[in-house]
Amino acid sequence: MKGDPKDLGFSTRAIHAGQAPDPTTGAVAVPIYQTSTYVHEALGKHKGFEYARVENPTRTALEENIAALEGGRSGHAFATGMAAIQTLMTLLKSGQHTVCSRNVYGGTFRFFTQVLSRYGLEFSWVDSTDPGEVRDAIRPETRMIYVETPTNPMMEITDIAAMAEIARENDCLLVVDNTFLTPYWQRPLEHGADVVIHSATKYLNGHSDAMGGLLVTDSEEHGDWFDYVAKSAGGILAPFESFLIMRGIKTLGVRMEAHESNADRIVELLGQHPKVSNILYPGLPGHVNHDVQKRQSGGHGGMLTVDLGTFEAAKRLLDRVQVFSLAESLGGVESLISHPATMTHASVPERERAELGIDDGLVRLSVGIEDADDLVADLEQALA
Repeated sequence: MKGDPKDLGFSTRAIHAGQAPDPTTGAVAVPIYQTSTYVHEALGKHKGFEYARVENPTRTALEENIAALEGGRSGHAFATGMAAIQTLMTLLKSGQHTVCSRNVYGGTFRFFTQVLSRYGLEFSWVDSTDPGEVRDAIRPETRMIYVETPTNPMMEITDIAAMAEIARENDCLLVVDNTFLTPYWQRPLEHGADVVIHSATKYLNGHSDAMGGLLVTDSEEHGDWFDYVAKSAGGILAPFESFLIMRGIKTLGVRMEAHESNADRIVELLGQHPKVSNILYPGLPGHVNHDVQKRQSGGHGGMLTVDLGTFEAAKRLLDRVQVFSLAESLGGVESLISHPATMTHASVPERERAELGIDDGLVRLSVGIEDADDLVADLEQALA
């Protein structure tokens, strides 16, 4: 692709950024370089690749692609989303403090509280939709503000620009998990974030057939450190998974439009259904911080959470769906449905779940791109 990628539209960049035709054969798809090492032409002379843990052409293409889509200087690919978060947190040292969104993915909560706390890192869990609460949680040793927006599964919306201002005032890093909306709908670096995280397993891959994690930053210093940790700790993404995620990203634009369109149809149905007591969906005008969502994001995605009131009601729905599949994860072309309290957030203690509102009647839907009429009919019969 010639010229500056920033001058091109999103889907053009998704298809072409980092995806130059193979110089040997002209193959339009970046090859899977399934190799562990590279031959040196002579002592001290190589072609830019020495050892596959350090660099791989397939992985490099993906990293360049996601950097172009998020508008960052560099992208960094890891074996899973949690491996990406693990690398991110090596920016901190023992005794330093992070202010976190109170509602994050259960695996993130588990890693921070059960693993990193053993090494002297400290965390405060706050309602990041309230900038005042974030300010109040800042300490002299605070070095990071970590947010998801929208959050999983409560769909809370955090003002990224407001968090960036607080971070600058306190010499902190702002990190945003952008898994739910992807760079198609939301680009946190444009609003002042320092690092963006993706579980590439989800919407970026989009086909439920690969796992991966990505970090994107506009800082040369942080990018160099992420590369150094990847080389040193080795949690890198394999070539085949890199290829699959690049394949998925090529259709990200059309898929995200379809996810959202289908989600809108389902929200219309559930909003009128007598068995649904509440819907959490950023696209609803009545959603808390809907105005913030509209200001910082181009859309609201395909994730929604509904409250059916009781565990028994939730179980009846989960047992009866036929097109929706009962499974963890999200963001694939197929529609998935899950029970956060016993699945994605089972590692969060019951008291903390209750404080967040993650009760036994909550059901989370990852709306796929099947025919909308079939999804609506499936939910209608399951709720009947």
